[in-house]
Amino acid sequence: MGRPRARGIAGSLALLALLAGLFLRPPSGEPGPPAEARRPAEREATVTRVIDGDTVEVRAGGRRDEVRYIGVDTPETVKPGVPVQCFGPRSSRFNHRLVEGRRVRLVPGAERRDVYGRLLAYVYLGRRFVNAALVRRGLARTLTIPPNDRYAPLLAHLERAAAIAGRGLWGGCPP
Repeated sequence: MGRPRARGIAGSLALLALLAGLFLRPPSGEPGPPAEARRPAEREATVTRVIDGDTVEVRAGGRRDEVRYIGVDTPETVKPGVPVQCFGPRSSRFNHRLVEGRRVRLVPGAERRDVYGRLLAYVYLGRRFVNAALVRRGLARTLTIPPNDRYAPLLAHLERAAAIAGRGLWGGCPP
């Protein structure tokens, strides 16, 4: 009975490795979408402030905007009335180190803004897919809200791999 299960787990891990090879550029980061998939609405912006693990403030063309990363949800660190959550400070620190003060490329989702007026976007630092980097390291969970679900399968695979490996919040936080 242990052998078929082992083959199933091995098959699942092989599939994850294949997907990682297709979508990730180890170990430096994650690639962006192919050039032909880029939308004309993409824009370059400078991150002026990191609010937390999944939200930043940017400046583009003299305008400031708050950006919420699509497809991910990091543990809370600054939400009023909510205590700081397990791995929230680490997620926020990672985001600070990665994007603060840097030029990023914003790829808006099908739904451009959330109910709070924040721009919803996939965020890239060069070829590195920031949203995916957070999930891959176990610093964020996936959060799929249609119609902004373009990379939901990729993010779900990265989340499963992080959980299996016990990375980040998957190994350091109570369920």
